[in-house]
Amino acid sequence: MSTPAVVPGKFLSLEGLEGVGKTTNLEFIQETLQSAGVSVLVTREPGGTELGEALRSVLLHSQHAMQAETEMLMMAASRVEHVATVILPALASGQWVLSDRYLDASLAYQGGGREIGVQRVKDIHTLAGVTRMPDLTLLLDMPIALGRERIAVRNATDRIEAEADPFFERCRSAYLAVAKEDPVRVKVIDASKPLDIVQTKIAQILAPLLEETLLANGRSLG
Repeated sequence: MSTPAVVPGKFLSLEGLEGVGKTTNLEFIQETLQSAGVSVLVTREPGGTELGEALRSVLLHSQHAMQAETEMLMMAASRVEHVATVILPALASGQWVLSDRYLDASLAYQGGGREIGVQRVKDIHTLAGVTRMPDLTLLLDMPIALGRERIAVRNATDRIEAEADPFFERCRSAYLAVAKEDPVRVKVIDASKPLDIVQTKIAQILAPLLEETLLANGRSLG
C-alpha cells in the first residue's frame, strides 16, 4: 500500500510598519489556522534561525553607523538562511509557515525607506536564490502618524523605529506599490479600523486558501 503524497503547506507573510498591530494579528492568524486543524510554524524576519537572530540583534540594536547597502545585504543573508533551513523544509513537510515579515519588508524598508530601489533589492535576492514568494501576504496599513501614536507607549525604540517620518512615508509608499503590482498575493487591510473589523477581514481573506488546502486533504471548513 503506497503512502499518500504530502500536500505542501502554504506560505503566509504578515507585513506592515510599526504600530499597525502585527503582533496581535499574527496571534489571531495562528489561532485561526490551528482551530481549522492546520499545523503552522510561526517565524519572523529578520531572524527565524540562530544566525538570523544574531543578525537581527546587529541590525536593530547596533550603535554603529551602517551603510544602507550593508543593512540590505545583512537582511538578505538572514533571509537566505531562513528560507533554506526553515521555510522550505516546513512547507515540504505539509506545514503552513506564517512569517512576521519577509521579502516585501526589504522592498519597503531598504528599497523604499533607504532609497536603494525596489528593483535592486529584488535583483539581489534573485541572485542569492530567494525566489519563493508567499502564497498570501497580508499588509496591515495605516497612516504613519497613527502608527506613531500606538508605539509611543513603548519604553524604547530600535535603530529602525527611531527613523524620522519621511523614512516611513517612503516605506509605506513602497509597500503599497508592491501591493498594487501584485494584488492577487498582497491584500491590503486598513489597520486603522477597530480590531474586530480588521480580524473579520483577515478571516475572510484566509478562508479560500484554507478551504483549498483542507479540500486537498479530504476535509472542509464546513
